[in-house]
Amino acid sequence: MGRRAPAGAARETKERLAELVATASDGEVSAAEALATELPLSALGVTSLAQMRLIDAIEREFGVDVDFSDESLAALEDLDLLTAHITGRAR
Repeated sequence: MGRRAPAGAARETKERLAELVATASDGEVSAAEALATELPLSALGVTSLAQMRLIDAIEREFGVDVDFSDESLAALEDLDLLTAHITGRAR
């Protein structure tokens, strides 16, 4: 595992991820909704196609590989988990 990001960096990462969710979902889910929800992102309308777009965007932007393990896929449902997954693995 890589180093953990400082709290401020994690917050910025989470906010950027929320923007990527909005883009990947073609606006079906806004960044504000993604940040505010306690529901799985799929319950808000993030489809499997949007998840694939999100994976591509994350890999490009953060330079991490998102594998298809259960842990990585579960992280796609929750911005807090996804942020922890990325900030712990960023190169």
